[in-house]
Amino acid sequence: MWLAAGMLSAAAGAGLLLRSQYEREQLSVERTEILTEKITRDCRMVFLSDLHDHEFGDHNKRLLHAVDEVKPDVILIGGDMMVSRESADLRVSLELIGELAKRCPIYYGNGNHETRMNRERKNFGMQYDIYVRELKKMGVRFLSNRTMKFRDDIAVTGIDLAERYYKKFHPDHLRPEEIGRLAGPAERERFQILLCHSPLFFDSCRKWGADLTLSGHFHGGTIRLPYLGGVMTPQFQFFLPWCAGTFEESGKYMIVSRGLGTHSINIRLNNKPQLVVVNLKRKTG
Repeated sequence: MWLAAGMLSAAAGAGLLLRSQYEREQLSVERTEILTEKITRDCRMVFLSDLHDHEFGDHNKRLLHAVDEVKPDVILIGGDMMVSRESADLRVSLELIGELAKRCPIYYGNGNHETRMNRERKNFGMQYDIYVRELKKMGVRFLSNRTMKFRDDIAVTGIDLAERYYKKFHPDHLRPEEIGRLAGPAERERFQILLCHSPLFFDSCRKWGADLTLSGHFHGGTIRLPYLGGVMTPQFQFFLPWCAGTFEESGKYMIVSRGLGTHSINIRLNNKPQLVVVNLKRKTG
């Protein structure tokens, strides 16, 4: 009896691992529409986050094809496109972004892996500087605590969150004043987008002035269960409601991507990698 139960458990575990391996390659293109009076004409945006060196086909051809099918006006990147390690392989992310930069403007905000490479230079050497230099050579608008305009009616800001905001179990609380200290005041007349890698701080982001906050980091919660959502974040928080999806509060929005790759916990169940499409539409009347 015990032998049969053990064999059944092993078979179930093997089946789940195979399913996870299958899901990690299933790119899902998902669209969200937001209406606003702040823009003069419609804008289609693609949001990419948490690639972690993953490749959808040789040289990410399937991901590039998916972006081409969308035909975006602009691409926004929310960070963690690589894995920060002492011998980090920057090839995958730089090759992908180089191809995307030929298609349309790109705005890039840092995630925890980029900021770790920048902060811990004793361990990572000049990798961060090399990475940023290559991105800028491609024409990427690199937003390290900085705001830049896209068109005359849209502003995009990226903030670098300190390590204390990524602590496991009990991260520090990010206040609106801290966002202002890092990146300056929000644009009030333009549609203000904020690239804030962690989705824990939507309330502060919208109070700072973000009309749309774009986040990732939680990888959809690793395993997603019906009605319960994501099971566990990389910071070991369980069943947080904002592991993925679109959220609205007082006319301000946050979109949390499930990400494109995995890191450390290489599991995805009911949690396909996600390419986010935001159709920003002019509200009339």
